Amino acid sequence: MPSDGPSEEPPSSDEPPSGGLSATHVLEFPGGYTRTTGPVIGRFLTELRDRRIVGVRTAGGDVLVPPLEYDPATGESVTGEYVEVGPAGTVQAWAWVGAPRKGHPLDRPFAWATIRLDGADTALVHVVDAGNPKAMRPGLRVRPRWKAGPVGHITDIECFLPEVTRMVSPVRAEYRVTPGRALTRFLEGVRDGVLIGGRCAACDKVYVPYRLSCPSCGSVIEEEVEVADTGTITTFAINNLPDPRAPQVPFVSAYVLLDRSDTPMIALVGDVPAHEVRQGMRVRAVWVPPEERTMAMTNIKWFAPTGEPDVDLSEDVDLSEDVDDSEPEGGA
Repeated sequence: MPSDGPSEEPPSSDEPPSGGLSATHVLEFPGGYTRTTGPVIGRFLTELRDRRIVGVRTAGGDVLVPPLEYDPATGESVTGEYVEVGPAGTVQAWAWVGAPRKGHPLDRPFAWATIRLDGADTALVHVVDAGNPKAMRPGLRVRPRWKAGPVGHITDIECFLPEVTRMVSPVRAEYRVTPGRALTRFLEGVRDGVLIGGRCAACDKVYVPYRLSCPSCGSVIEEEVEVADTGTITTFAINNLPDPRAPQVPFVSAYVLLDRSDTPMIALVGDVPAHEVRQGMRVRAVWVPPEERTMAMTNIKWFAPTGEPDVDLSEDVDLSEDVDDSEPEGGA
């Protein structure tokens, strides 16, 4: 029963903007509304004060959380056997509160959720501080965050937090690369606006970038070959994560088989929507202005379509020779 009778503040005579009559009333119990808890709820709240969560077992063996004095399914009295549950649990259903109001348990967006604690057969309603509605889902595992100085109230559990299932760690590796004689020669060519490959005298294959030995037969490569800055896309990938070198997102990285070479070179593809890139597309290098060039592959911004007919890669086409400007050999 209430310990004190209610009091009522006098009505306000403020007139609403519409001109109609209005009065604001406040119903308040001075000192708060007081009631006895009984042995079942009292045990539950006492355990909360000690930062434990308990349920009560029914005659049928179910564990009710929060505990009740009677089994809601049969109406029979509970057994009086208390079972510690949780503290972790699983979200069964939830509703997101994007704009908390005065009196809400948190001053930031949160979710009301039904949570079935481990070891319980019923769910309780509480707050989940997930930070973002995308983090909420049925089946989400959560654990309670307790308030400092618990007093024996359901709000001793400030909220529930999602269990830690992943972690983000910054990764940065800084290292220095010293190019050898072959790579230095290739980058000198890139600085001058040309692409240099090496021809194997034994295999008659041209490798780009330039190298000093043949990966096929092991022969020493002594002949330099200037290859074209045009080529054909042999395969590609569409990337949806940002890259500082890419012209836009999504962007395409592709293997480009340069004309007069026998090995493809990986490069960015630009000046074309990602969904229009295709195998067999003819492309040309887009160079930065000569005055901006250094000994780096950034001298080529990307490869862009030439507008030539595609090359049919299903046929046995020799792309190591010059491709005619009007009709590529094997073109579709």
